[in-house]
Amino acid sequence: MLRLFRQYYPIRNALFVLGEGIIIFLSVNIACWIILGQKSLGMEFATVMKALLITLSCQACLYYNDLYNLKITDTLIELGIRLLQALGAAAIILAVVYFIFPTTMIHEGIFIVTIALVILFIVSWRMAYNQVLNRGLFNQPVIILGSSDTAMEIVKEIHRKKDSGYQIAAAISKNSQLDASCPEEIGFICQSSYGNICELAEKFRAKKIVVALKEKRGALPVKELLRCRVNGIDIIEGNTFYEMLTGKLIVEEINPAWLIFSQGFQKSRAQRFVKRTTDLILSFSMLLVLAPFILIVAIVIKLDSKGPVIFSQERVGQKHKPYMVHKFRSMRSDAEKETGPVWAKDNDDRITRIGHFMRKWRIDEIPQLWNVLKGEMSFVGPRPERDHFVKQLTEIIPYYGERFSVKPGLTGWAQVSYGYGASVKDAIEKLNYDLFYIKNMSVLMDIMIVARTVKTVLFGHGR
Repeated sequence: MLRLFRQYYPIRNALFVLGEGIIIFLSVNIACWIILGQKSLGMEFATVMKALLITLSCQACLYYNDLYNLKITDTLIELGIRLLQALGAAAIILAVVYFIFPTTMIHEGIFIVTIALVILFIVSWRMAYNQVLNRGLFNQPVIILGSSDTAMEIVKEIHRKKDSGYQIAAAISKNSQLDASCPEEIGFICQSSYGNICELAEKFRAKKIVVALKEKRGALPVKELLRCRVNGIDIIEGNTFYEMLTGKLIVEEINPAWLIFSQGFQKSRAQRFVKRTTDLILSFSMLLVLAPFILIVAIVIKLDSKGPVIFSQERVGQKHKPYMVHKFRSMRSDAEKETGPVWAKDNDDRITRIGHFMRKWRIDEIPQLWNVLKGEMSFVGPRPERDHFVKQLTEIIPYYGERFSVKPGLTGWAQVSYGYGASVKDAIEKLNYDLFYIKNMSVLMDIMIVARTVKTVLFGHGR
């Protein structure tokens, strides 16, 4: 398993992405050989860099067109359509680069042959990889111990994601709940005894045992687990494994002791300095560059509906400190006159005509760059919330107050990982992601979230 941002990814998935990059790079070289013949055999540095440019452009477009989401591209037709779209986008991007930097241009014939080879090789590569996933090759067997809600969520997640890298070898519980959800056709072995855990692990070559008991006190099979651990088998607490598997927590299942003793939550002085410096530079630069666009948007809003251009509202910031958040107004000025504070809905009838467009492309968020510049917000962090809802949610949802240990953000892990939410259930699910971010925040993770935000904006998912 490959560890990245406290999540574990199967090495085969990393090799899949890397292999695809190598395929694109080799396609350029083969195209050079086809067009130029023997002249291309001595690859010059300039040619290598041109090939790398094509490779990076193509893979970026593959990512932004969801071609690394195997749930979306599980059919040959969908794969073909998205692949053509991605390569078309890559061609446009490269055309712009070639226009600006003519020295990076590659022979027209080489590029056409490269595209043809890339389509052939990538489709073949992905069909082969799908066979690997469908047959469960190289999956790591794990044993689930317990029948808690966490155990059931782990079971669902592993069966939902065929590229999780795991397969459940056995599910052991003294609770009949797990027995009812373990039909033989999906390969479970359910039993009510803990006595043969090590034997089962050896039989199925399982190197991990996930302990997800409802109640560990007096029920934890200490001797058996100790024997397994001494034999080289990893013993992982259920919530920790779920965090590694999904990139989120289950706030309704974790206890304070797990949060206290688990890794993470480091916020070093250097990390805070880099984050604040980045916020300052980006917010100032973007406000400067976007100034003409901001003026145009302001005029359009004024012409579209009555009311102020900028909508300001009190939100709860870091350490529960209130501040005024600024947005372009996307709703009627009297939106809450009759209802009072309510969550905005996905297709809210209070939204103005231009407001729908602004919210889709996140244009309404631009004035929050001023909040970032002032230090009230950061580019990446939990979504800012109103005090009215904070008081309600703090009473209902465990650990909700912990999200205020960091600055709220323009974007965040919850926003790019979960869709639009307007209920307590959605707030709980978003908190699962927010706590994961707070626990594992880093500069690299912020970069990844920003990259996913661009993707979310372009394709209109999440909020």
